[in-house]
Amino acid sequence: MNERKYPIGIQTFSRIIRENYVYVDKTDLVWKMTKVSPFVFLSRPRRFGKSLLSSTLHSYFAGEKELFEGLKIMPLEQEWTVYPVLHLDLSVAKSRESASELSQALVLLVSQFEETYGTNVHESTSGERLRGVISRAFRLTGKQVVVIIDEYDAPLLDVLHDDGRIDDYRRVMQEFFQPLKACEPMIRFCFITGITKFSQLSIFSTLNNLKNVSMLPEFSAICGITESELCHDLRPDMELLAEAEGCTVEETHRQLKDLYDGYHFSRNSEETYNPFSLINAFSSRETRPYWFDTGTPTFLIRQMQFFHIDITQMDDIEVPATAFDRPTEAMTDALPLLYQSGYLTIKDYDRIGQVYTLAIPNQEVRIGFTEGLLPTYVGIDSAKVQVGFALKFWRALKQRDIDRAMREMQAYLAGIPYVEGFKKKLAEATTAEGFYEYTFYLIFNMLNVYARTQVKCFTGRIDMVVHMPGTTYVFELKTSATPGAALRQIDDRGYALPYQTGSDDVVKVGVSIDTATMTIKEWKISTC
Repeated sequence: MNERKYPIGIQTFSRIIRENYVYVDKTDLVWKMTKVSPFVFLSRPRRFGKSLLSSTLHSYFAGEKELFEGLKIMPLEQEWTVYPVLHLDLSVAKSRESASELSQALVLLVSQFEETYGTNVHESTSGERLRGVISRAFRLTGKQVVVIIDEYDAPLLDVLHDDGRIDDYRRVMQEFFQPLKACEPMIRFCFITGITKFSQLSIFSTLNNLKNVSMLPEFSAICGITESELCHDLRPDMELLAEAEGCTVEETHRQLKDLYDGYHFSRNSEETYNPFSLINAFSSRETRPYWFDTGTPTFLIRQMQFFHIDITQMDDIEVPATAFDRPTEAMTDALPLLYQSGYLTIKDYDRIGQVYTLAIPNQEVRIGFTEGLLPTYVGIDSAKVQVGFALKFWRALKQRDIDRAMREMQAYLAGIPYVEGFKKKLAEATTAEGFYEYTFYLIFNMLNVYARTQVKCFTGRIDMVVHMPGTTYVFELKTSATPGAALRQIDDRGYALPYQTGSDDVVKVGVSIDTATMTIKEWKISTC
């Protein structure tokens, strides 16, 4: 098999094609999207291929027909008209300290096109200069102009809920986008993409003809890798990865699915894999949480703290579309941001009730959440979880030695130097048991062990259910009762019954926690 080249860090369509990098053909969807409306908006999580999509549109409207030979667009497009293209990447304007700095950054972005289409001394603001460039490009070429704005929201994400700056930043962005409506007769196509959805009133001003295709089923697969694309276009890459990891292609497929799959961007969407993580796994011949290796966005952690989000409640959220497909700056909780950023996704849709079920997409996101939240919420250094304790705890669980696993957990918790403010966090918790459920939950997920807390059943809520291959553990945690009392509650309320119908062994674990020493005091185990 010829060596496969992966476009790590490459988001330019022309380079990927010319240098023969692996490319999954989305050009039929690209062509279709250009026919929906002259003004299109698409929201997708970071590193999901938005910049590559923008670059593909650039090459298409620039008439670079030779790049598309053999691709799905060729039978669809007949004209290949060459249009002037203004392609602006607003990610270079993020992290500005003031609105004036943001304005200067936008002016600099527009100035690159003034070298081609000229300037006007009467134009000073970014919006005035953008309007001038569009009108001169239209006049000089005799063709309508294509405007592509990638990561439009990048300058705003760091100042969400910063009342001292957000309004000033918004006014700068309003002024920048305002010419797009006025220049509508001169624009062939305008494409705006980003992570979050800002309201048209606050950012896009009079641009009321902007078509949001983010949740349309026909474009749900325009970014990311679908199941069918993985099994067809990227089958050779799965085979190479399986060979490197010493397992079958089927086992590798399951591992990739658990780690990177599970995204749905509409109620009728095919499951979608995170393309950044998938391509990195193929390139490195190793599965890891690559998306989070680049860092959990600080703006997300800040918003989760601001809205007091409990990650343990994020696996089964039933809401109407208006709860998450809404402008980010108007949100009263973190749900819109979590969905639009890719940390929650659509898992189900009830047509009768018009209710969506949202959940964490996959294990990579679950692990990434944990890495970001352990130090923030509990005060535990996630790196230290993985050194020493992790291997011992994992081996004990894998060998179904829950007694040894609990001893490892007890010793580990007893040795944690909890950060300043830990006692305040404990005092603020709804219940002491709830706080330790949360701590256990984060640690289990850090170790890639699937755990759920406050699991609903017909007699109440189970504190925690942990799933390992071949074994399901049912936990009841107590801070003011014995492990025996915890086990009796499991039995009296039938907490283990739903899990006894399958082939897995079921183990009941009653745990007593000493809040003075902040570790496990004792435990009792019973096998069904």
